[in-house]
Amino acid sequence: MKKISRRDFNSTLAKGVGGATLIAATPLACAMGNSQDRKKLGIALVGLGSYSTYQLAPALLETEYCYLAGIVTGTSEKEKVWASKYGIPKENIYNYQNFDEIVKNDAIDVVYVVLPNSMHADISIRAAKAGKHVICEKPMAINVEECDAIIQACEENNVKLGIGYRLHSEPYTQEVKRLVKEKAFGSINYISADAGYRSMSDPDQWRLNKKLSGGGALMNMGVYAIQSVIYGTGENPISVAAQEYSTRPSYFKDTDETITAQFEFESGAVGNIMTSHNVRANRLFASCERGWFELDPASTYIPLAGRTSRGKLDFPQESQQKLQMDDFAKHIQLNTINRVPGEMGKRDMMIVEAIYESISKGGQKVKLNFTPNYGFAG
Repeated sequence: MKKISRRDFNSTLAKGVGGATLIAATPLACAMGNSQDRKKLGIALVGLGSYSTYQLAPALLETEYCYLAGIVTGTSEKEKVWASKYGIPKENIYNYQNFDEIVKNDAIDVVYVVLPNSMHADISIRAAKAGKHVICEKPMAINVEECDAIIQACEENNVKLGIGYRLHSEPYTQEVKRLVKEKAFGSINYISADAGYRSMSDPDQWRLNKKLSGGGALMNMGVYAIQSVIYGTGENPISVAAQEYSTRPSYFKDTDETITAQFEFESGAVGNIMTSHNVRANRLFASCERGWFELDPASTYIPLAGRTSRGKLDFPQESQQKLQMDDFAKHIQLNTINRVPGEMGKRDMMIVEAIYESISKGGQKVKLNFTPNYGFAG
């Protein structure tokens, strides 16, 4: 794929030139969008598990600013299936041994890392060194040190970095952020967020292996709850105290099952989260000075639902992954806001580490020290 600079891109648009010279020269890319005046960025998915298979790849059939250009997998059988299903040429298919050769491939602009958490840093850094923009699935890494390494690699190689927080691109979450920013109900007094599901079927899954996951429910669903209380108050927390519970220790042998945590905010607001791999939970609720708002469910794919003390929220439902990836592609091409910057992923990992620290100290309060807007978009 021929690359164009943003200056050339904008100049071409201004002249009204048709999109034949801008759209990726593959049948799939041409079939995937209505636009005829821009180049669609090529995305390579790294890791072809259930999230790539059932969410990201289908979403990339609907995106307007990007398309599925390549794959990276360690399974030869998947190479054949995906190549056939999505029309991916052989030269755009990689494994983990030859991945670094992607530097030579101009058809791939963005690498989306969808691997077990312990592999995020390695592949994200290698992608950055290859000159590819990076989307790293949440959680960003298994510790803050790895987050710093990813951010540094992207900065040194002049590539964009986004974290796979799909909710920031969907309308219900955006409405919560608007209500908070505009103080539609006055100050936030109390906020709670619950995120969990019941893990029953596979005790050998990688999420229950601490070497691969870095932790249990907190590193998985807990990130949604942490995110919710932050954008639901518009603030970073200043302290956290946390507790861990286990009712199925024979199943959750290596990772946390259920965690609760209490947050304090500079404004005086207080918050609670609960996250679990053994409890179904999916809600955000905020009590405010002059009313309340909630999302229930708050973090599923679709449909989400919400209401406030003034009435029901009602927005169109469409693929959150489509919206997320298009937002990142627009950030690259058009210099729009990066809704989910790397600093956001690092901030959340700092909070995760503080929660684990509090648990290790018997629930003792741990102070957090963020600059006011650290980790927020923009």
